[in-house]
Amino acid sequence: MGFDRNTIIGFVLLAVLFFAYFWYTAESQRTAMELEKKRQDSLAALKPKVDTTLWKTDSMRIARVQDSLAAGELAAAALGEESLTVLENNLMKLTFSNKGGWLKQVELIKDNGPDRQMVRLGGLTTQQFSYGIQTGGAQGTQSSRLFFNPAVVAKAADGSQTISFQVASPNGKSITHVFVVKPDDYMVDATISMTGAESLISGRTLNLNWSTVAARQQRDVKYERSQTKLVYRTDGAYDYSTAVSGTSDELNTPTDWIGLKQQFFNSTLVSSNPFSRVNAEVTIPNDSVVNEVATLNLTAALPVPAGSAISLPMKLYAGPNDFYILKKYSNDMHNIVDLGSGIFAFVKWINRFFVLPVFEFLTKIMGSKMGWAILMLTILIRLLIAPLTYSSYLSGAKMKALRPEIEQLKKKFGEDQQAMSMEQMKLFREAGVNPLGGCIPALLQIPIFFALFSFFNSNIDLRGVPFLWSDDLSSYDSILNFGFTIPFFGSHVSLFTITACITSFFISWYSMASTPDTGNPMLKYMPYIFPFVMLFIFNSMPAALTWYYTVSNIITLVLQFIIQNYIIDHEKVLAQIQANKAKPKTKSKWQERIEAMQESQRKVDEMKKRTQGKR
Repeated sequence: MGFDRNTIIGFVLLAVLFFAYFWYTAESQRTAMELEKKRQDSLAALKPKVDTTLWKTDSMRIARVQDSLAAGELAAAALGEESLTVLENNLMKLTFSNKGGWLKQVELIKDNGPDRQMVRLGGLTTQQFSYGIQTGGAQGTQSSRLFFNPAVVAKAADGSQTISFQVASPNGKSITHVFVVKPDDYMVDATISMTGAESLISGRTLNLNWSTVAARQQRDVKYERSQTKLVYRTDGAYDYSTAVSGTSDELNTPTDWIGLKQQFFNSTLVSSNPFSRVNAEVTIPNDSVVNEVATLNLTAALPVPAGSAISLPMKLYAGPNDFYILKKYSNDMHNIVDLGSGIFAFVKWINRFFVLPVFEFLTKIMGSKMGWAILMLTILIRLLIAPLTYSSYLSGAKMKALRPEIEQLKKKFGEDQQAMSMEQMKLFREAGVNPLGGCIPALLQIPIFFALFSFFNSNIDLRGVPFLWSDDLSSYDSILNFGFTIPFFGSHVSLFTITACITSFFISWYSMASTPDTGNPMLKYMPYIFPFVMLFIFNSMPAALTWYYTVSNIITLVLQFIIQNYIIDHEKVLAQIQANKAKPKTKSKWQERIEAMQESQRKVDEMKKRTQGKR
């Protein structure tokens, strides 16, 4: 179809009109914006200029006056300047502040964060510990708003250090905070002492407020958040809540301690006299916040003894989630180390009494070569479960020996799955073969699987330890970073995960090659699906875990080849099956019931076919 001259002229005129319209609209918008800017500039010129620096200074002055009025008898302590005092022992560096007279920050000397600096617990502006104080009449303030006297530091002959802060009123009332730092201990003793307590504390209850922020300590902040929990011992038993945003717990039974546990560190408040009531809330920041894992906001009621002079002993733990370190405190804090929880809580006993001590022994032999210690641990575990492995492969050999007869049954019964199933069960019974013989040993190995899963996720000894191409066995190894995130996979490629998946695939392929075809396509392809799914699940898992699975899979492949080709005598297995067939058989009650149900179902199916045929 062609275009005449009038049509072409029409299109050109239409294009010109569109261009003119868009130019006019844009020019009008530009003119309107210029006019609006002039109007705003004129209004701004009419407004009085405000000195923001002066405004901030005045706001601070007003706040100080308000704090001074609220402090009442302790008004002098409401005004002052913050000063910091630093103490060190062999494990940590502690920073104390005279504002509130409390511990402000802990840095762990032996542990480094993602920034290669010492791990820091606390120290953020939102970090706070305080309690309510009555200051006369209806007035009251928080201890965190008071400036205590300069710190007094003393050192004892055993190497422990004592630091104390005090604030006093003109009429003899006083508050003293005393901290004792031992040479080789992550636990700090803290004591709140008061004179005139009956007027400083109302209702013989000290209402505590504690806000602590868990800073990011691992490379993968998302995975670290998944390992974060609110932990506590209440009513004499350890408990926890998985930390998701908005997690809150109200504990109305005596609570001995409560804290925020990250993957490898925790900050915990311990009271010698249990808290009578605790309200705790954990919030998780959104994904855009990469340097914070979670925040714990806590209010707790601590009973105060009668009398004018009181002493409330407490403890503060800020350190690693090390099972043996926490175990020595004898207050169930070792449960913070997640060696098995939830429906798999029973596997913690495997870890505590076998895996953990054996791994500790191997690391003493191997030194810092943790990857080779994992290799030795894997070999030892596979040797211990070798009888189960042999039983599973022997069952597979028996099933393989029956494959020709099963193929004949398929040809005989065709698509009649009901009859096929009955005859197949009869064949298994006559041959003395248990079709589940290969599954049961595998099921018995599941607790070990989950025990090691928990162990490698929680063992702080693996943190920061390099092995082969991995620079940290406690985090994922990466050979390629995409620079963007693939849903359900991540932003990197873990080579140990790939090796674990490939070896899992070969195990599945080898197993299917020696297993009779049941005719069910789902069962046929299921073993190949698992390695593929595993690629997505394990890509962000610790390298120690995927290295263990790789080694375990390689051992499995070697054992499969050796047992199937050099240990199991297939002719002997076949002869045994034939001998079993010749023996008289007795059916168990369970077998009789199963066969009766199958026979009944077969008759129902035949009646349905006849009815359909008549129609």
